[in-house]
Parts: sequence; C-alpha cells; structure tokens
Amino acid sequence: MTAVAPGTARPDSDDLAALGYSQQLHRGLGPFSSFASGFSFVSILTTVFQLFTIGFGFGGPAYIWTWPIVFVGQFAVCLVFAELAARYPVAGAIYQWSRRVATDPVGWMAGWLMQIGYIISVAAIAIALQAVLPAVWSGFQLVGTDPSPTSPDGARNAIILGSVCIALCVAIASFGVTRMALITRIGVTFEIAGVLLVIVLLFLHAQRGPSVVFETNGVQGDGPYVFPFLASMLMAAYVMYGFDSAAELSEETNDPRRTAPKAITRCMLISGAGGGLLILATLMAAPDIKSPQLSAEGISYVVTAQLGDVLGRIVLAVVAISIFSAALAISASATRVMFSMARDGRLPFSAALSAVSPRTHTPILPGVVVGALSIGVLLINLGQTSVFATVTSVSVVIVYLAYLFVTVPLLWQRLRRNPSHVPDPAYFTLGRWGLPVNVVAVVFGVFMLVNVGWPRQEVFDPDGHSRVLQYAGPLSVVVVVALGLVAYRVMRRQRPVRHEPAEG
Repeated sequence: MTAVAPGTARPDSDDLAALGYSQQLHRGLGPFSSFASGFSFVSILTTVFQLFTIGFGFGGPAYIWTWPIVFVGQFAVCLVFAELAARYPVAGAIYQWSRRVATDPVGWMAGWLMQIGYIISVAAIAIALQAVLPAVWSGFQLVGTDPSPTSPDGARNAIILGSVCIALCVAIASFGVTRMALITRIGVTFEIAGVLLVIVLLFLHAQRGPSVVFETNGVQGDGPYVFPFLASMLMAAYVMYGFDSAAELSEETNDPRRTAPKAITRCMLISGAGGGLLILATLMAAPDIKSPQLSAEGISYVVTAQLGDVLGRIVLAVVAISIFSAALAISASATRVMFSMARDGRLPFSAALSAVSPRTHTPILPGVVVGALSIGVLLINLGQTSVFATVTSVSVVIVYLAYLFVTVPLLWQRLRRNPSHVPDPAYFTLGRWGLPVNVVAVVFGVFMLVNVGWPRQEVFDPDGHSRVLQYAGPLSVVVVVALGLVAYRVMRRQRPVRHEPAEG
C-alpha cells in the first residue's frame, strides 16, 4: 500500500469535480469522525451483545472459530473497498463504485439493494433498545409490564423506543454533518471504553481456561459438527458488515482519498480484535457454560451474574449509547445513498431528494424519508416479532448481495487488465496483491450469500408456521431484484445519469 506526500493532492472539491459533481455538502470531517462512522455501524458492543445467542445457540462455545474466518473474508472485501474509496471519494459509495467499475444498470441495482438493506438495518438496530433500556431503568417500559422483546408488551414498547430513536437521528442529522459527527464520536468513545472495560472485567472473573473454545456442548448430536458450525457463522456475518459506511461520507470528509481507506481498514481491524476478545472473555467467565440462561440471554447474563446488578446496568447503559450511535451512523449512510442516486436522477422525486440545505449543507429530505421508511419497518414488529426477525435476516442477505455487485465487476476488470478501472496507486493500493485479495473477496462473498440465505427454519421461521418465511432468504433476493429491474426501467425515463469527465 502506498500514499503520496501530504500537500501534493488537488483540493478535495477539484477531485469531486473531476468525478462529475460540484461541492454541495459541508466538508468538515476529520480522520476520527470518518472512523467513527464505520465503527458505529459495525458496533461490536451492540451487535455482539445482541447476537451472541445466535452463534452460541447453533454452535456452542466452539462457534468462536467462525469469527476469524468471517473476519478474514470480510477484511478482503474491506481492502477492495478501501482501494475504491481512494479512487472514487463520492457519497453513495457502493452505488457509485459499482456503476463506475461496471455499468449504470449494475450500479443502480447495487444502490437499490444497499438502500433497502440500510433502511431495514436502521429499524433492526433501533429496536434493540428494548433489550437494553428497560433493564437499565423500568421507566423505559412505557407500555405494558413485560419487557421481553418477544412478548406483546415488549414488542409494542420496542416500536415506541425505536421510533423515538430514529426520530432523534433524523433531527440530529438535519443540523448538519459536524454536529452529527460529534454525537457519533461521543458514542464511539463510550463504546470503545465499554468494550475494553467488559473484556478486562470478564477476564478477571474467568471461570475456566481458553480451552473452552474447543467445546461444542454436543450441539451436533449424532451428526457432524460442520452443519451447526456453518449455521453459527451467521452471528459473525450479521456483525461484520457496514464498514463501508465511512466511505459514504467521503464528500463531507477532508482529504477523503487518504482518510476513508484508513478509516475503513481500521474499523475492521479494531472490530475484529475487540469482538473476538469479547466473545472469548464471555465464554471464559460464564458461570455455567451449559446454562440455558447463557443460550437465552447471552452476554447480558454473564455480565450481570459476574459483575453485579449495578455494574451490569452501567454496561447496558453504554450499550444503549452505542445502539443510538449505530442508528445515527446507519441512517446517515442510507441518506447519502438516497441523495447520491437522486442527484443522478435515478429515484422518484429526484429534484427534491437531491436538494441540499443552504444553511446546513446537508441533504435533509432523504433523511426524513429514510426515517419514515425505517419506522414503517418497525411496525412489522407489532404482534409479528418472528416476522421482524426474519426481515432483519433478509436485510443482511441483501447487503451481502450488494457487495458482490462491486467485487465481481472489479475482479472482471482486473482480469481484463483494464487500466481505466484499476485503483489509483497514488493514494491506496494493494499492488500485486489486488487480484488475489479480490478473488478471496468474491469467493467469500458468494459463500456467505449462500450460507446466510440458506433456508434454515431456526433462522427464518423459528415458530415453524410458514414455509414461505423459511425460504425468505432466496425468495427475497428474487423479489427485490425483480422489483429493482422494474424500477430501473421506470427510472430510465427520467433525465439520464450524469457521466463523469474522462480521467486523464
């Protein structure tokens, strides 16, 4: 990887103009704000806490080995994205990268998929507040008495808490990217401190040695362990995506050709190390590794049991802060994708959606639309918690498919040795490692798309009531892509997508 000396690059606005756009958004983010955007999206303190039970329930303690496997594969994707972030520092990253290394229809489909995945992800992260806030203080249970997220009372309250969270995100974002970044930086600071605190304290309360990572708790029964192991991989797959969020704010970042690639890679490295240690510390500190409570409540059970009620509540409060920070980062990413596609005339009401506030220099209407649609997704949880869980799983499938709309075309361009699409070596490049890393990214992406989307009843239809829900993964891909093709044909009748000036 190489970089040019500071001061030799053109002004950021000139770089943007060379890609076909004028500087409209406020450019005021530094390296830590850029990193915080990606780290908040991944949010290991939130997602590992929330999803530990999935991995442990399927694979037992040995599921921890899925973490480094997914990390290696996703880090290959991360490196590919880092190269593209250096070459194309434009809002709407996945959409913009895909259409520039492939064709406009391919790029539009990538943007369509990411937009849907992001909106559902906002709802999924916001609804997680129900698993945390009532445990911190009972006053957060605004309706009913049962705080369990799967109970009718908990489901209704989850919608209220999630809607308030999303509305606050929209309000904060409307004040401009600088203030939004301040909240994100605060959230990330709390999250990193919280992760370190929990890891250290759990290791100090270890009940067993690290050899626990070789135990399966007999989840495989009389069959081979490979199938439970593959299913348990969903936990890591659900956590380790969204690192590209840092690139979504490229038009608002100073020196994005250098800053965004570093932010993306650092986000993955720190998330990978921190998440792995958090899982290991939990397995070593659990009072009983075969306790039903560990399978049902996960890390929250271990924290409360080993650290006491007061400290446990403090940790959960930090988790709540991380959840809000993550919701803010994800909604910001969704907003930038919508703005970027609208600016190219590729969405209904493009003129309104691409408008930038003259006061805050930020796209406000896309944020409102993203918030409204995310709250609409939340309403699925009303008496349909199992369906909501299925929808959130589907969103992960969609995002992994969107990633392939970038990595596959870029690999094709590498194999053709097309110089117009090779990442710019002046800022960030893998050099001769570009091709093998890109191959790993594609192979891993295809493997995870199949594995995450595989019609497991325990994942997509835990109640066993609907064969349609069980096959929601592959069915959703067919439906979403088909709707995308129809929508693209309609959008083609609008003003044509702007084309960037020839580089050279």
